[in-house]
Amino acid sequence: MNATHQTFDVAVIGGGLVGKSAALALTQGGLRVALLAQPCAPLPAGAVFDARVYAFSRSSQALFERLRVWQAVDAARLTPVYDMRVFGDAAAELHFSAYQASVAQLAWIAESSLVERSLDAALKFQPNLTWLDTRAQTLDVNADAAVIGLANGRVIQADLAVGADGAHSWVRAQIGSQVVRRDYRQTGVVANFRAQRPHGETAYQWFREGEIIALLPLPDQHVSLVWSAEAQHAEALLKLAPEQLAAEVERATQGQHGALECVTAAQGFPLALQTVDRLVAPRVALVGDAAHLIHPLAGQGVNLGLRDVAALVDVITQKEAFRDLGDMVLLRRYERGRREDIQKLVVATDGLQRVFAFPGMLARAVRNTGMALVGGQPLLKRWLVASALG
Repeated sequence: MNATHQTFDVAVIGGGLVGKSAALALTQGGLRVALLAQPCAPLPAGAVFDARVYAFSRSSQALFERLRVWQAVDAARLTPVYDMRVFGDAAAELHFSAYQASVAQLAWIAESSLVERSLDAALKFQPNLTWLDTRAQTLDVNADAAVIGLANGRVIQADLAVGADGAHSWVRAQIGSQVVRRDYRQTGVVANFRAQRPHGETAYQWFREGEIIALLPLPDQHVSLVWSAEAQHAEALLKLAPEQLAAEVERATQGQHGALECVTAAQGFPLALQTVDRLVAPRVALVGDAAHLIHPLAGQGVNLGLRDVAALVDVITQKEAFRDLGDMVLLRRYERGRREDIQKLVVATDGLQRVFAFPGMLARAVRNTGMALVGGQPLLKRWLVASALG
């Protein structure tokens, strides 16, 4: 190795919840870690909530507790989900209950930035972590190390590079992992509202003519919207004034929460299905959106990425003493361990999106009948809840 280069055990390229969780878990495991990411941006002046929220599963909560991050999150800004109600095209309805599934809650709803700021705070106290607020520009892998050239002119070396740099991953491109992408031609429109009626810690979801509308519970009688809308419709929704958007959401959700008042500016992000042909290469592993992208209808995208982190950390901490961190035998254990979980969610979310997007009366009758059949099978519903909890 070049002695002039700063050396690390692991370099995590990319931040967000997944990348920062990976960096924190690995450095808490005693490894010297470089994190190439930016600190979480503060909320805009006057903002009540972050527009982007996540439904964290039991597996994600367990990882954050293991990292001692969950305990530091402001509990007043966390909302448990005790029930979930899903409505089809007609009168069909599915009800999932934490009580009936014998679990404490189905999920926790939290703002992305709320958890990320707790990760940032924890990372700042890690003596084995070096935070580099810059970008990677080159990645060269040799027998001894992954050599990473940075935008600030420095060069670092690591036994293992972890690509956590999102759906358009630069790291993935460097290792030649092939991407299969299918654009849903939909946009996820997100915004938060103050509701007239209490949400009762219940998440709601409506399937409407190929579009999916979800309202997730937030503290103090607020709700968070995730509207998976056709691209042109989404463009129109994003152009509405706050009071017009609130009125449109009230109409689309049949006044479930009474009058709504928009408290955050609406944002949109394109929806796509994306898979890759390999998650690893010599001295490189992919996690999170760099490794997979799924439809948000089940709210499982971030949970899937956090399960990548947990699996990678487990493989590394349980490795044989003689193995290098970049050993392909080790990295293939991680890849094999993740394939089934990823494939299962890809098939489930893509299948549901296709079923509810298919037009026509016959398709509507079939899916509503299917919802009714699932609703009448308590054991099947418990299995679905268990799968979602991770």
